[in-house]
Amino acid sequence: MPDYHTNALSDALRRLAGSPYLAMTIDRLADKAAAIASELQKTVLAEVPQFLESGNPDLLPDLARHGPQHIEEILRLLRGGKVGRLDFVREHARRRAEQRFPLEATLHAYRSGHKVFSRWLRGVSVPVATRPEEAQRDLAAVADFTMEYTDAISTIFATTYSSHTRLLADVAGDQRAELLSLLLEGRDESDIRAAHILREAGFLDRRLTYCVALARSVDPAEMLNAARARRLADAIEQLVVDSATRRLIGVRAHKVTLVFAEVRRESGWTAPRSSLGKRLSAAMAFVGNAAVIGVSNDVPSTSHIPAAYTEAAAALELTSATQRVVQISDVPLQRLLQHYAGEDFRRMLPRWAPAFHRADEQARGALSATILAYASADMNVLRAAQKLGVHPNTLYARFQRIFDISGLKVTSFDGLTALLIVSGANL
Repeated sequence: MPDYHTNALSDALRRLAGSPYLAMTIDRLADKAAAIASELQKTVLAEVPQFLESGNPDLLPDLARHGPQHIEEILRLLRGGKVGRLDFVREHARRRAEQRFPLEATLHAYRSGHKVFSRWLRGVSVPVATRPEEAQRDLAAVADFTMEYTDAISTIFATTYSSHTRLLADVAGDQRAELLSLLLEGRDESDIRAAHILREAGFLDRRLTYCVALARSVDPAEMLNAARARRLADAIEQLVVDSATRRLIGVRAHKVTLVFAEVRRESGWTAPRSSLGKRLSAAMAFVGNAAVIGVSNDVPSTSHIPAAYTEAAAALELTSATQRVVQISDVPLQRLLQHYAGEDFRRMLPRWAPAFHRADEQARGALSATILAYASADMNVLRAAQKLGVHPNTLYARFQRIFDISGLKVTSFDGLTALLIVSGANL
């Protein structure tokens, strides 16, 4: 207990000890202990609804034991006992923290208890005082004592609760980090220790399907700030909190890493669910313009999660200002080939490629859009023009512009293939 609480409570006890009727007050209080405990329980349940709303079966029995503990401590102090550590309050705080019971609910219960203790102490003290000045002095001493006692237990409870909550969070974070590492390493039943941890977390159900997502801020430098990275992780978790998926979220290598798991189908008689990755991509699209996210395909077991992580990393690199959430299965094969070919591929592009990209940029992407629309329309000019919302003559004019730059005809298969590759390459 902080020194100032110890001193304040000790001073209040010294003032109360000056009453010639203290011994009689203690006897009456001890006789009424059961009635005080009963009233304390009823008052707290009436004024703090969280105790009855909670589904925790240990909560009410703990509360019933905690009230008499305070009565015993108050009697011990009134009998001349020294102000101690109030370890029973600390233990109560640790249990409430482990049960995730709201801090403010217990503090409210202590305030309710203050009113009960104050009323009972006044009731057993005042009748034994024979002179008005003695009664006034005793009432003031009782008020000081109950106030200082409530202040002390509230401070101890709040401090212990907060520190234990941080400890639990640190432990959970360590466990989450270890579990995430095991999954990303592809561990399964072959590793006994890993299998035990994964099974405890529910990640070894053979009916599960998995997918991985990676997210970062649009400005990668912001991920160096741990608090901002954590906020992004929390924001994404809120988007998927209502889904039935099991999820594991952590920040690794300056990226938010998410592993999702879901039962593939309820039984052999039910149809398999739609793609987990696609559904999560749709949900995470609402994270806003400040983040980009890459999502893998679904994989059938934990041993495939490393491959899913690689897919998510590739999808993340293929995000852009216009497509902030990319699911790897939605990426055209041509673009994937370009991505995995990397620098070696870009060095082998034809000499006219930079000029084409400059012209396309000046045309606000019209040249590459024309090539893609023409290919998507099976080389049909009328359908491509309809898709782009322009006159067919506009397409022919663009074809000529492309020919002037590259020397390739869009209307030929070989020319169209080369132009599709170059138009999709990031220089």
